[in-house]
Amino acid sequence: MKTDEVKNCPECGSIHLVKDYDRGELTCYDCGIVIEDSLIDQGPEWRAFDSEQDGKRSRTGSPMSFLSHDKGLATEISWSNKDYYGKRIPHKNRSQIYRVRKWHQRIRVSNAAERNLALALQVLNEDGAKLGIPKDIKESAALIYRKAVEKNLIRGRSIESIVCASIYASCRMINIPRTLDEISKVSEVNKKKIGKAYRHLAKELALNLQPTTPYSYVSQFCNKLDLDKQVIMDSEHIIRLAGESGLSTGKGPTGIAAAAIYIAAMKNGKQRTQKDVARVSGVTEVTIRNRYKEISKKLGIDDVD
Repeated sequence: MKTDEVKNCPECGSIHLVKDYDRGELTCYDCGIVIEDSLIDQGPEWRAFDSEQDGKRSRTGSPMSFLSHDKGLATEISWSNKDYYGKRIPHKNRSQIYRVRKWHQRIRVSNAAERNLALALQVLNEDGAKLGIPKDIKESAALIYRKAVEKNLIRGRSIESIVCASIYASCRMINIPRTLDEISKVSEVNKKKIGKAYRHLAKELALNLQPTTPYSYVSQFCNKLDLDKQVIMDSEHIIRLAGESGLSTGKGPTGIAAAAIYIAAMKNGKQRTQKDVARVSGVTEVTIRNRYKEISKKLGIDDVD
């Protein structure tokens, strides 16, 4: 009988069971019967009284991560010039330790494919940090990139464009979208190249992502414009009315979101110029002005200029 399955004493039916790890026994508190006599303590055999002791005595590393080319499963050699006990390594031994580190780094990347993967994941981490996206999105983007490598979708395309396309796809999957303009700006990769690479990945990897909606961009744009929650709610209300009126059909979601925010901000006395909204949304002032006029006319919103 497995311990995890035991909920009641088979003798008296009591639920008061006691685990004695010193003897390796599971006993009933009420009748004293020994239910299991070979318990295994799943915890560590050592004690730690602070976080420093816990880190030193633990014999497991960090969890597996797709953001490292070896998934974080390789041995790491510290560059701190200190041994396991925290003592400084003597000067006469440092040159030897340096050579060990150097060869260890070379061995970790054994061929051109691993070298390219390591470079790509480094670029992904840097671009992700600049965009301020959380780790789970970067992990998802790294997984998409790895799948692209396995299917040989990188050939004939730059590493940077595929990395940016993976980030864009991952953001859409998690429903925290970033515009192509944002990704292009931080990565210095042409926007058209990123879009082309994304369409290639979406087709070959069968990502089947749903089109983004204006709602997805409202919070992000309002935060950058330092607008409060009321403006966000009013913007979403305007977007909903515009959608019901058919104004969103065939229009870019960022343009609709930008125009709705512009209108809502003016209505709440939080004046933001079309230039400010265009800067954070990545669309032109002309687009915002056109969407604003269409929404105002269709919904009967008074002129807020």
